[in-house]
Amino acid sequence: MMRQGGHVALAFMSSLLLLWRQAAAIEVPQDPKILQELKQPPTIVKQSVKDFIVDPRDNIIIECEAKGNPVPMFSWRRNGKFFNIGKDPRVTMRKRSGTLEIGFRSGGRPEDYEGEYQCFASNEPGMALSNKILLRVSKAPLWPKEVLEPVMVTEGIPLVLPCNPPPGLPPPFTFWMNSAMTPIPQDQRVSMGLNGDLYFSNVLAKDGLTDYSCNARFLFTHTIQQKNPFSLKVLTTEPYNETSYNATDPYGGRKLAESTPTFLSPSGSESSKMVLRDDQLLLECIAAGLPTPAIKWFKKGGDLPGRKVKFENYNKTLKIINVSEEDAGEYVCMANNHLGSIRHSIFVQVKAAPYWLDKPTNLVLAPDENGRLVCRANGNPKPNIEWLINGQPIDSSDHNPSRQVLGDTIIFRSVQIGSSAVYQCNASNQHGYLLANAFVSVLDMPPRMLGPKNQMIKVIQNNRTFLDCPFFGSPLPDLRWFKNGQGSGLDGGHYHVYVNGTLEIIRARMEDQGTYTCVARSMLGKADNQVHLEVKEPTRIIRAPEHQSAIRGSTVHLDCKVTSDPSLPVTVSWTKDDKPLHLGWRLKKNKQSLTIPNVNEGDEGTYSCSVRSEIDEDSASARLTVLEEASLHPSVSSALPPDRPDPPMDLDLSDPAARSVRLTWIPGNEHRSPITEFLVQFEEDRWEPGRWQDLSSYPGDLNSVILQLAPFVNYQFRVIAINSVGQSPPSRPSPRYKTSGAAPDAIPRGLRGWGSKKDNMEISWEPLLDLERNGPNLHYSVWWRRKDAGEEWSNVTTAGPKHVVLNTDTYVPYEIKIQARNEFGQGPESNMVTGFSGEDNPTDAPTDLRVSKADSTKVNLHWGPVDLSSVQGEFKEYRLYYWRESSLVPGLLVSKEKQIKGFYSVVAEPSGVLSDLVPFSKYKMFMVVANNGFEGPPSNTVEITTKEGVPDAPKFFRINRRGFDTIHLQWEKPLEPNGILIGYQLKYQTVNASRVDRPQLETFSPNVTDFSLRLPDRSTRFKFFLSALTQVGAGKVFAEESPHFTNEDNITDSTGLAYIDQVDIATQGWFIGLMCAIALIILILLIVCFIKRSRGGKYPGGGCVTGFAKCVVRDKKDMALDAVDHKDQDGSFDYHSDEDNKPLQGSQTSLDGNVKESDDSLVDYGEGGDGQFNEDGSFIGQYTVKKDKDETEGNESSEATSPVNAIYSLA
Repeated sequence: MMRQGGHVALAFMSSLLLLWRQAAAIEVPQDPKILQELKQPPTIVKQSVKDFIVDPRDNIIIECEAKGNPVPMFSWRRNGKFFNIGKDPRVTMRKRSGTLEIGFRSGGRPEDYEGEYQCFASNEPGMALSNKILLRVSKAPLWPKEVLEPVMVTEGIPLVLPCNPPPGLPPPFTFWMNSAMTPIPQDQRVSMGLNGDLYFSNVLAKDGLTDYSCNARFLFTHTIQQKNPFSLKVLTTEPYNETSYNATDPYGGRKLAESTPTFLSPSGSESSKMVLRDDQLLLECIAAGLPTPAIKWFKKGGDLPGRKVKFENYNKTLKIINVSEEDAGEYVCMANNHLGSIRHSIFVQVKAAPYWLDKPTNLVLAPDENGRLVCRANGNPKPNIEWLINGQPIDSSDHNPSRQVLGDTIIFRSVQIGSSAVYQCNASNQHGYLLANAFVSVLDMPPRMLGPKNQMIKVIQNNRTFLDCPFFGSPLPDLRWFKNGQGSGLDGGHYHVYVNGTLEIIRARMEDQGTYTCVARSMLGKADNQVHLEVKEPTRIIRAPEHQSAIRGSTVHLDCKVTSDPSLPVTVSWTKDDKPLHLGWRLKKNKQSLTIPNVNEGDEGTYSCSVRSEIDEDSASARLTVLEEASLHPSVSSALPPDRPDPPMDLDLSDPAARSVRLTWIPGNEHRSPITEFLVQFEEDRWEPGRWQDLSSYPGDLNSVILQLAPFVNYQFRVIAINSVGQSPPSRPSPRYKTSGAAPDAIPRGLRGWGSKKDNMEISWEPLLDLERNGPNLHYSVWWRRKDAGEEWSNVTTAGPKHVVLNTDTYVPYEIKIQARNEFGQGPESNMVTGFSGEDNPTDAPTDLRVSKADSTKVNLHWGPVDLSSVQGEFKEYRLYYWRESSLVPGLLVSKEKQIKGFYSVVAEPSGVLSDLVPFSKYKMFMVVANNGFEGPPSNTVEITTKEGVPDAPKFFRINRRGFDTIHLQWEKPLEPNGILIGYQLKYQTVNASRVDRPQLETFSPNVTDFSLRLPDRSTRFKFFLSALTQVGAGKVFAEESPHFTNEDNITDSTGLAYIDQVDIATQGWFIGLMCAIALIILILLIVCFIKRSRGGKYPGGGCVTGFAKCVVRDKKDMALDAVDHKDQDGSFDYHSDEDNKPLQGSQTSLDGNVKESDDSLVDYGEGGDGQFNEDGSFIGQYTVKKDKDETEGNESSEATSPVNAIYSLA
């Protein structure tokens, strides 16, 4: 019965929390008058740290400061008992403070005041508590006196020299030196462990050349104490020569026994380590062995956290900073040398002292209002929450019907005057505690106005306008606005009233002028205030100065014509290069312009006209460039094209704010093209130093802008000017400007939850960009809980971009949210997203897989569905595996590669169509159900046979035309017959440019793959259509035309592409006949010339053989000859050249190797009558040969012009 009653009470409290509607807590304004009147419970504002270690040489100061109204009174407890300060003359308390000062000028020992202290600050409304402060005095004890015997060790074996420093407070810092106060060199072989001992992985003979002393440095006393030194004697088998030592051979050429690695620290094959969250984790592995082993570190089941891991002491120490829960696990260190390796596992547990999730805050309520205090903390183990009121356990306090404690929450309903108190929340576990004070103050105060009375506000027409009406009261009054004392309250339209009482006029118009009254009412009374509003016309520059280029000595006028409200006085001022312009005797200013007579180089710069009224202002700038007289001369100015502007100058920062700063610059020379735009860039030195990034761009008539910045960034800026030609070089950087930090504004993007294993859920997100961090120590708080299960939120804080939730059920939904936080606070929470834990293999298989309506290329499938809960993940599809087992065509080999097709269906009787099958084939198939990562068991295997279909196209189609009157066709059977081939059909028809004749049809048996067609004449062209046949019908048709040329073949393969087969022309009969005819004509010509020449004398045309021989010789030798034979006046040929006394260039050696002179007369060939002739003058002998004695003539031989030599030349 008691258990049942407890469940009912718990259900009632849960319903109460769900239905709870909390009134908005009152925020007390920081108005001095109100703060003086209000009674405020104490608030601790300063206190000493929990673990407080003091220097015994100084006075002890234990801090405790608090505020409240009335001023709090202070008292202390020591070791849980009241500490009577008045009875101890050494202890005093500062005035209006709880800070204790303990002095020792008159004697006493600081150690007598060690203990646990707690401060109590109290006034009439309540009492606040400080943390429990553990006071301890720093100690620096001496080393115990001991006589250390020399350490005897054999060379090559390991050694540990113990340090055992005296236990100081805080623990001392240890290091090793020798008697000469020189540090002991440390390396991979010799190093100091975390416990202070000195480890030798192997001892070398040179280690005995010095002694070893452990030193302890105590931080508070700034003293160093030295232990008696160890002397080391190394036993060697061979003498050691110090001069033979070098880094590459530390053994000096001596042989030492090598050994496999063993661990000096820690011992055994595994150990454990516990570390607290946010602390520093130090893991150490020191190994012995010869050669010295190398140390490597791994983490089982994951990677080492790269950003937080550091390796120290020559890889012997693994250091992880800011430990979080995901750093728990098994870490493995491995020591290895060339003889072997050894491993040691360290199991790391991450525990956590309590840390805040929701720290209680002060609550100010009016009578009869509701509220609540929430105290949520986390830790490992989960902390226990205890509530106190004014320092006493809440269970032992007087019963208060308006207060109800529900675990980590206190609910207040209809509070009354006198219920004010200070509540303490203590969250503790075995690793620490948290203590927070939060007061509940119940106030009743009639409404009052906090701002000045009867304000006059002037605003510019069409601007947003805010009329402030600060007020306060408890309970919080209701505030309404009225205009000119008439009508109902103003809210809606272009009026909007904020919670703090401010009235916004979205666009002020002339008719909005008047007197506005704000009235605050509550049950305790009312208060009002008035604001008088005047709407003015804006002040504007309607004719601004323009950029000018003026010749030196001329007069310049810069316009600045202004319009403004007649009731507002305005002032016009000019600046040059952002400095006040002193008019003096030369410069003249009137209401509409500035005149600069007799301009010179000193007048060049940027001139700004500013007009100001009491409520607004306007400004405009222009650049004045001063030119030499020659620069405006037409012949010169026309030669000066526009150019890029010069870089801006003199960057200046002003008006600093938390997230903005004003940047001002002076534009550079425009170079005859006005500046149209300024580009502001920034560089920061924390995330990407040295990289300039675009920030914003501004119109070319501005030179002073407000830059919107991100928090916690150390900026510097530069400006680039842009005109029609291009960009200027960047300006020199501005001074650096560092924005203050803030809590993150951005929500991490890409939040998702998914399972990488069947029993986990990996929560991942995109880290914030560098400029979104807003402060140091960026972490992410992640919450998750099972969806629709009524569970409490679990959470973790991590610096990485993911967190893995372990030991989950398979594929269950979780609600997930995330929040970024840094040292300055928490950012906004994300919306909840739904993630899922990991998937597993589906347990059920589809049932009764069957087919229906099978044709040649597709079948209908049917199967029994699985229970979706058996999918153990997100149902993705039913996955069909099918493969072609064989073809029904005898002898046709097929590929049995499995193919996959998915079907998504959640109906009671699922079905689908499997298409793109090969006809006339046997197929096998089975089906599985699949989620995102796994497949279930297979269904029954089904075998089907597809029907016969039409065949594919023939493998190739070739058209040859090698003769004048015949076309030869060739093809090959299809790769996929899709049935039993019964033959081929060929349709063809003659075609020309104007008509197409009727087609003719030829059919062939399956074993015929060629066909010859006789052409009616050589110009006839045909178009062919070829297809294969099965019982079902004709397959794919090839269409191709016969080739254009007699030496080309058209070939079409099974892809439908045609190409031309080139025929070797040298093998064609007509070509061989043509060449023979040409050779016969040449032979006949030679014979005719020979017969005519043999009759003797000069005769027309008699030089035909000679001329022909010359051509042949010239072609053969590739030398220049006289291209034209000269004729006499009567038309006969003159066989003498124009230069009879010169030998012919390019002459050829005779058959016997001698050189002959060239002449066109047959007589001359005989060299003055040496030749022999018959009576009729015919040639009867060989030409005589004469060798020219002149070397030059001998090199220029004459040509043989006889018919015999001409024929030899042809040969």
